[in-house]
Amino acid sequence: METEIKRTSTKDIIAYLTEKFPECFSIKGPVKPLKIGIFQDLAEKLDDDETVSKTRLRQALRHYTSSWRYLKVIKVGTFRVDIDGKDVAEIDEDQAAYASKTLKESQEKFGNKKATDNDTKKPYKGKQGSTEAANNKPADKKRESTKFKTVKSTPKKAVKKEVEPLKSVESTTINVGSKVRVQLGNSPMKATITEISGKDISVQLDSGMVIKTQLQNIYL
Repeated sequence: METEIKRTSTKDIIAYLTEKFPECFSIKGPVKPLKIGIFQDLAEKLDDDETVSKTRLRQALRHYTSSWRYLKVIKVGTFRVDIDGKDVAEIDEDQAAYASKTLKESQEKFGNKKATDNDTKKPYKGKQGSTEAANNKPADKKRESTKFKTVKSTPKKAVKKEVEPLKSVESTTINVGSKVRVQLGNSPMKATITEISGKDISVQLDSGMVIKTQLQNIYL
């Protein structure tokens, strides 16, 4: 009897999912947006698979849906797929906007824009001219300083968006599959409950990202 080895590496689990569900996952080439709530489908399919725990599966799924490669395909009009690769739901503007925002924040965090910013800030270094030109520089600078005046930009007033009031939920009023809103920082995000385990509640955001939270952060 062969001994089954537990898969603990996120990379190994994603490779395993790609092998088991090739129409849904991919390591190279085009990526397909995943169905909201796909974790539950995967957990049921892999229920008898002793090599992948639900905790590791959730972590791998979160890693997969948080990658730049994945976030770039969350566009309005594209379809999410189930584990068989069949189209199940069209991505709307809110989902696409959230994915774009998440991608931008992630890229900025890892310094993806540093090269561009540095290029725009680099001063031009020309060849040093004659001694006469060098001696004239201070006078030139004074003339330039009197020629231009600093123009203060008028600060734009932030447009406040009307936020719908959040309603707290009771543990008895929510189930797997319930549509809720999750408080993340200052912005409530639309989400679907994928798992309830004691005080811990796993939800999948409209972007496809799966996070774990608690009842006090969930609203209707």
